[in-house]
Amino acid sequence: MKTYAGGVALASIERSGFIEGRHHGSVVVLSATGDVIASAGDVVGPIFPRSSNKPLQAIGMLQAGLPITDPADLSLIAASHFGEDFHLARVRSLLESVGLTEEALRCPADWRLSVQCGDKHPVYMNCSGKHAGMLLTCVANGWSLPDYYEPSHPLQVAIIAAIEEYAGESVAAIGVDGCGAPVAAISLTGLATAFHRIAEHPVADAMRAHPELASGTGKDDALLMRAVPGLVCKGGAEGVWAAAVPGVGAVALKIDDGASRARGPVMVSALRRLGIAIDLPELAAPPMLGRGVAVGAVRSLW
Repeated sequence: MKTYAGGVALASIERSGFIEGRHHGSVVVLSATGDVIASAGDVVGPIFPRSSNKPLQAIGMLQAGLPITDPADLSLIAASHFGEDFHLARVRSLLESVGLTEEALRCPADWRLSVQCGDKHPVYMNCSGKHAGMLLTCVANGWSLPDYYEPSHPLQVAIIAAIEEYAGESVAAIGVDGCGAPVAAISLTGLATAFHRIAEHPVADAMRAHPELASGTGKDDALLMRAVPGLVCKGGAEGVWAAAVPGVGAVALKIDDGASRARGPVMVSALRRLGIAIDLPELAAPPMLGRGVAVGAVRSLW
């Protein structure tokens, strides 16, 4: 099986005019027609997109019969939410709509990302919206509930088929994501292709309309979707981020050491190659601090 070969230096860490380190990774940019127009690193070896797969998983649920039409609900089902009150209320409402409680969730108990203290509960876990959507899809089809997260379950088989359909390539491997659900390995080019193809899908429309439901208040995904008209994006663990703008193009990237601080500079640089200018300095050059004062920044090298 082909494996991911790793990337090249994509971002530098500058402190007081001194380069104290670099982040390596890979990035690919697709044109409005879906052709590769720029890349760096390994964009054909398979990676786990982690939560960047969530919009594709949501589409797989819809294709399998998920009975959801409310865009706000769709955005949450595709989300890595931060456990804010409005996230939790909507997850609980989704479950209650089919007579289920939080006990049906098979994602692990966790803290709210917005609080990071107190008790842990499965509903607080950032993937609970996705898991609620999976349960609703199973109820609609009469499928078993306790094992909905197993790769052999009809739900997960349908989701993998949808990922392959939109990525335009076969899934190279199926692993276990942090939430316990399957995670499908595809290339960065496949991930960018998938986002290019879903850019005008109702799931993408829902995320654009409700970016805070897809992430959290003031979080990277929400900031970028609000800053760029028409853009849909979804971040994933281990330094993955994917984005697309209808009629313009798509981007997918991975920072090899998983550092989220390097994703923003590389994404902003990649989008500029599509003619998209972004006025978000906190993403384009996250500051390095000394005694609470900016003394440098993480900057794109690409």
